[in-house]
Amino acid sequence: MCGFVGVFDLKVDAKELRPQILEMSKKIRHRGPDWSGIFCDEKAILSHERLSIVDPQSGGQPLYSKDGNLALAVNGEIYNHMDIRNQMNGSYEFLTKSDCEVILALYQQKGIDFIDDLNGIFAFALYDKKNDCYLIGRDHMGIIPLYQGWDKHGNYYVASELKALEGYCNKIEEFLPGKFLYSKDGVVKEWYQRDWKDYENVKDNKTDMAALRKGLEDAVHRQLMSDVPYGVLLSGGLDSSVISAIAKTYAGKRIESGDEKDAWYPQLHSFAIGLEGSPDLAASRVVADHIDTIHHEVTFTVQEGLDAIRDVIYHLETYDVTTIRASTPMYLMSRVIKSMGIKMVLSGEGADEMFGGYLYFHKAPNAEEFHKECIRKLDKLHLYDCLRSNKSMASWGVESRVPFLDKEFLDIAMRINPDDKMCNNGKMEKWVLRKAFEDYLPESVAWRQKEQFSDGVGYNWIDSLKELTEKEISDEQLANAKFRFPVNPPMSKEEFYFRSIFAEHFPSDTAAACVPSVPSIACSTPDALAWDESFRNNADPSGRAVNAVHNDAYKEKVENK
Repeated sequence: MCGFVGVFDLKVDAKELRPQILEMSKKIRHRGPDWSGIFCDEKAILSHERLSIVDPQSGGQPLYSKDGNLALAVNGEIYNHMDIRNQMNGSYEFLTKSDCEVILALYQQKGIDFIDDLNGIFAFALYDKKNDCYLIGRDHMGIIPLYQGWDKHGNYYVASELKALEGYCNKIEEFLPGKFLYSKDGVVKEWYQRDWKDYENVKDNKTDMAALRKGLEDAVHRQLMSDVPYGVLLSGGLDSSVISAIAKTYAGKRIESGDEKDAWYPQLHSFAIGLEGSPDLAASRVVADHIDTIHHEVTFTVQEGLDAIRDVIYHLETYDVTTIRASTPMYLMSRVIKSMGIKMVLSGEGADEMFGGYLYFHKAPNAEEFHKECIRKLDKLHLYDCLRSNKSMASWGVESRVPFLDKEFLDIAMRINPDDKMCNNGKMEKWVLRKAFEDYLPESVAWRQKEQFSDGVGYNWIDSLKELTEKEISDEQLANAKFRFPVNPPMSKEEFYFRSIFAEHFPSDTAAACVPSVPSIACSTPDALAWDESFRNNADPSGRAVNAVHNDAYKEKVENK
């Protein structure tokens, strides 16, 4: 995981702007504490903060073509870089072993029409001096963050995090996933398009469990490329347990050698966090014993979580309630992971969106609505779980990888017949995934009910947050929220509390507009609230808000009006 800041279309002298870019870049150095690099030209500047995962010795950035014409800053990993290198057949002279250098080779060979050739997680900025043009791109799901902004002079900026642009840019926006900007065209275009987004193209498909299983195994295998120690996040839920179990089967060999040589760091370490006695800690221990990882349990107190909230909001750059609830324990765990010398982890994000794993999916009226909600969830994932996973880990210089969202596996999973994913006829949520991997896991875990991460770390965590914010924010403050916060007025006292802290870190309205603020139950989109009358009267993002589905549903009775 790295971070970069780039500025193009310069309206001021580059030498005068260079010190400012270095200051902006310093604000995201937590993402890349290993080395800093800068490219400065008359018409463009790229500053890069590196976290070295692949090729620590020669893969420093920005990267350059041999003739010095192309300069590239990348945050991410290109999992199929070896295949791309081999396809070049010597037509491009590589200067490093960095996985990201293939972007330069592809650009030189194909121009701008290469991004779908990449299987990885990435945000990049490429400058072509000879043609005085630049290319900005972001991965298919927004797993890696990227923002863009414009200052009072009209200079155009891109940066890995919002904080690098705040105070310098009058206008800030998220650079959306699956998009690219080529300066000669001057407009942002879509490079990631898939037929499975249309229900009509998947409704009659046959579900191939063997293909699903192999697809995920291949995705995990690809994403284990690393020249540094790595681990797995293991909450004890289905998703993280499946990823951890698959990773364990490959951990003994170095995948860069075609699995022929012993791994540099063959012992797989797993990590879990929770309050004392939490559901996740108990379940993760069962899985760790079953798959034989070196397991580390991190316990935190409610007070330690509350003390971290201000820092969490600064690093996550959000005031979304669910994200902050879940990010706080993840942020605390990341610090412990980094202290042990681990620089990369695999995580289980994405499965709930792909397979309809949230408990409210039990209320989906039909397969078409089920599939449409999965697509809506995937389209917004960059604002929630991708953001949480990336920034919680990156805050302490740890890279998070998400095999469920692997580009190739996504195509397999999203072409499954939606009717087979549905929670009907007594089937549990994510039944297809559970069935495909039940032999990897203990039965108690393979068929454990969905717990959202913010719930699984201990129910008292969310309950304490709600209790605190109920005391801190008055009814009058909430009623008048639209005057203090005209952009996305808070809808609950908890959101008001988080928003107040966010505004201290990021005071501009343009920063506030980068954050989502929508009604939800158990992480649903607003559209899914129409599925059940009780949803509209009990809109809380916790999974326990789904009455008659969660085993520990909130005890309050909800009156249907």
